[in-house]
Formats: sequence, structure tokens, C-alpha cells
Amino acid sequence: MSQRNVLYHVFSIVRIFLYPLAIIYGAIMWLRNKLYDAGFSSSIEFSLPVITVGNLSVGGTGKTPHVEHLVRLLQYRYRVATMSRGYKRRTQGFLLADPQTNAIRIGDEPMQYYMKFPELVVSVAEERMTGIPELLRARPDVEVILLDDAYQHRSVKAGLNILITDYSKPFYTDHILPFGTLRESRNAYKRADVIIVSKCPMNMERSTADAMLQHIQPLPHQKVFFTGIRYDTPYDFFSKAPIPLNGRNAVLVCGIAKPGPMIAHLEGICDKVHVLSYADHHYFLSKDLEEMKEAYANWDAPGKVMVTTEKDAARLLVHSEKLKDWGTQIVVLPIAVSVLFGQGTEFDSIVNAYVEKVVAENNEFMNGPSTPGGEISGS
Repeated sequence: MSQRNVLYHVFSIVRIFLYPLAIIYGAIMWLRNKLYDAGFSSSIEFSLPVITVGNLSVGGTGKTPHVEHLVRLLQYRYRVATMSRGYKRRTQGFLLADPQTNAIRIGDEPMQYYMKFPELVVSVAEERMTGIPELLRARPDVEVILLDDAYQHRSVKAGLNILITDYSKPFYTDHILPFGTLRESRNAYKRADVIIVSKCPMNMERSTADAMLQHIQPLPHQKVFFTGIRYDTPYDFFSKAPIPLNGRNAVLVCGIAKPGPMIAHLEGICDKVHVLSYADHHYFLSKDLEEMKEAYANWDAPGKVMVTTEKDAARLLVHSEKLKDWGTQIVVLPIAVSVLFGQGTEFDSIVNAYVEKVVAENNEFMNGPSTPGGEISGS
């Protein structure tokens, strides 16, 4: 028996013992959701538009580029704020991003938002229920809030819930933790208003999408969209100037959950690719920088360049002075999402219609005969 088959056999046995734990965890989550559904656990509803972008599984579904899509859609009409928990940050509580902020303080994804969108209000808070009032006190000009990775945070009642599931492992084929990767049962998809199947092949057949729809079984109020990842123009880490990668030799430095698609993309446009892969959300230490520097220096390849992701660039920014001293060209490869089957306008219209409706209602209330300062109401 090959080593791979032995490992698979061992893993299969271990998974069997995890199943009882999954039942216990699933029961706890079921009870928690029932308490919210029955009103025994209270949810707070805010008067301004609140959009949740999240998933049922742990990591790697592509939430970040979808949040960025929403920012691009809304930022020129409204003052938009994001709120994330700031995964793996070294701080606690509510924080607003400012010119002294780095990924260590607020997390890599919020830092990525802050670097890309100068007009965006970027905030972090573990507890969104208390974080949102703090955000509104600090920035009363905020008109729309995007909650990043908050699908399970039912203490806040969002007006529009967007659920993202990965094409390669949709929620309906998965199991609850720790037997699978689901944070709660598959039935939790019913809380979503919009379901997005992410990371689909850009040439996906309509018949494949229809087959997935049969498995998802969307409810009458739900709309399902399919999105694919596209790679935008690479740019210099320091100057932000566009840098073509075609025909280059690339040392890829990445600490993301699923680097496979990016590696495949680079292999398609570069002559050769040397990969230095780290754990998702990995904070680079001095020893990591030395490993990168040594790998780059020892690779005998013409026209070589160091390439990284935007999320990794947010963490590498802490070491920018040291990286600048290397004299090495570092290129950032950004990603974005495309809504397939020509449904991009429909998706944007759903988001715009929701935001416009709530903003109009809020303005009507504020301009009415009474204008109490209440920003929240319990439900």
C-alpha cells in the first residue's frame, strides 16, 4: 500500500471518531439558532443598511473579493464602512483603521481594504453588536455597513445576508465540524437572501450551474449567483505601478487558504514558478524573510521577480523598509470576482435596491416630525 493510501486510510478511521463530536457540536448550534428563531435570544436591528457577507464553512470561500465588489459598487454613492473581527490580530476590542494602522493591529483582510480604498471606513470588532454602535459614534457619517464573515453573528440582524459557498466544496456536500468543515448545519443556508457559488470555472456550463441549483434548492425569496475569480493587473509593491508578469520567472510568496488557483494562473503566464507557501493568515517573521531572500537569491533564473497576493502584501507591509533594502522587485497580484452568465447587473441591482430602500426610509424617518437619536431597535 502506498504512503498516500495509508494516510487516507488513517484519516478515514480518525474521521469516524470525530463524528460523535460533530453531533454534539451540531446540537449546540441547532439549539442556539432555535433560540434566535424563537426570540429567546435577541437580535439588534440597525436603522441603516447592514449587509452580511459570510459562509457556512471555515475559510477559503473567497469572501474578501466579494466584499471588495460591494465596496466598489456602493462607495461613490454612500459612505461605506466595513467591520471585520480582525482574525489573528494582536489587539482586542473595537478599532478604526488610521494612517498608523498595520495588519498586526487590525488583521490582514481589513488592512487590505484600507490599502485599496482610501475613502472606505475600515473597522474591526469581535462583537459586532457592540462594535457597530461604537463605529457610528466615531463615524456618524457612515451610511452603509458591510459585515465581513458575520453570517453566524445572529446578535445583529442584517438587512441583506449574502452566503458564499465554494464551487469545489459546496455546503450541501459538506458536514458539520469537526467531521467536516461546516460551522453550522446545511439548513442554515435558509437564512440567506443571496447565495453565491464562488470560484467557479470562468467557462462554466449553464447545465453545471443548473445541476448545482437542484442540490441547493433555493427558497422562493433566495437568488443564487455564480462567480469566478479573475486576476487584475499586477502592480509593484512599493510604487503601485503596473508590472507585467508574462514570460517572467516568479517566486510566489503566499499565505492563503487555497493557493492552487493562483499557482495555476502564474504557471500559465510565467516561464517558471517557485512557490513558498505558508499557513493562511501567516504573519511573516524575520526567519521567513530570510527564507524568501535566500530562495530568491539562490534561484538561477533570468528575469525573476517575487510575487505575492494582496492579503500577503498587507502583512508584508510591516517589513516594508527591510524589503526595500533588498532591492528586489516585489509584485502584487490582485484578484476580483466576475458574476457569470451575464447576471452581474442583476446582482448589483439587488444590492442597490436594498440599500436605496433602507436609506430612503431612514431619511424619511429622520426628517419626520420626531427625530429620536435611536440607532437601534431590538427584535
